[in-house]
Amino acid sequence: MSLPKKIALGFLALLVIIQLFRPSKNISNEIITANDISKKYELPQNVHQILIKKCYDCHSNNTIYPWYYNIQPVAWWIAHHVKDGKRHLDFSSFKTYPEKKANHKMEELSEAINEGWMPLDSYLWIHKEATVTASDREAINAWIKSLPIVFEKHEEGEQH
Repeated sequence: MSLPKKIALGFLALLVIIQLFRPSKNISNEIITANDISKKYELPQNVHQILIKKCYDCHSNNTIYPWYYNIQPVAWWIAHHVKDGKRHLDFSSFKTYPEKKANHKMEELSEAINEGWMPLDSYLWIHKEATVTASDREAINAWIKSLPIVFEKHEEGEQH
């Protein structure tokens, strides 16, 4: 057998073997948990639906998995993104955040949607429906401005 065929067979065998190693899924029995953001703040129904449809896949305990999640190494990549997303902001445990952290997360949420760095471009390639529209942005910003929170002052261009 030629070297290229051996390499191809080895690669194919590796692809088959890695299918046996799957990450755990990020799924809860409840969409809205006891510590959900909606239990901390009063959310207008439209804003909550925007967050659920456009943010909860990566920022809650309820990821809706596409068919291609069943293929390794794609599932590992998705699991990493969800874990990282929840590390930055987890709507399912938002009520447990200390006040200062919750305020900062609301500031970051506003910043993320206004500056367009959330949802990630890599997510939007396949999930066009998760694009945050101008009306979504307006609704979320109006809601955040209505909250009884105080944002920290930052110098121009300062990272926070």
